[in-house]
Amino acid sequence: MSHTLRSKTLKEVDIQHLSITNPFVKLVNNQRIVEVPDLELESGITIHNFPVAYKTWGSLNEKADNCLVICHALTGSADVADWWGPLLGNNLAFDPSRFFIICLNSMGSPYGSFSPLSIDERTGRPYGPEFPLCTVRDDIRAHKIVLDSLGVTSIACVIGGSMGGMLALEWSATYGEKYVRNMVALATSA
Repeated sequence: MSHTLRSKTLKEVDIQHLSITNPFVKLVNNQRIVEVPDLELESGITIHNFPVAYKTWGSLNEKADNCLVICHALTGSADVADWWGPLLGNNLAFDPSRFFIICLNSMGSPYGSFSPLSIDERTGRPYGPEFPLCTVRDDIRAHKIVLDSLGVTSIACVIGGSMGGMLALEWSATYGEKYVRNMVALATSA
């Protein structure tokens, strides 16, 4: 099973077009960026048509339950090979021959997801310092929309260090053990 979008609700974002206002998106090779229609943030603000960048390795199995979600640290991108490369590969901890591995870029990061470099539809200019407060829970809710669009039925394991560990904890706390079967949180806090 491929990792193509299964839902017509999320459309692909043209990376070349996005790079006009955000040159950092080109720093992550072979990532995909989709547009999420809307999300009400914990702050009460609703954001519309915002990008979420991600990178994948491997394929979903028939049950679509072999998903390994890897969460990056505060300054990371969706490219696991850039920061945990020695763990990624066949017969390694992050084995794409066994798992559908995905790393989704967190909001606020300049590497392709919704960030201060994103254009505010109300003003036509980048959000800059007016960027809305986004929480760890907001991130995983946006990321769950992407996983749903890819057809993921459950997460075999979510792993992350530092802020990624906070994301891993939030995945488990929000979606529970029926959806998130295993979790590893490294060098993090609740």
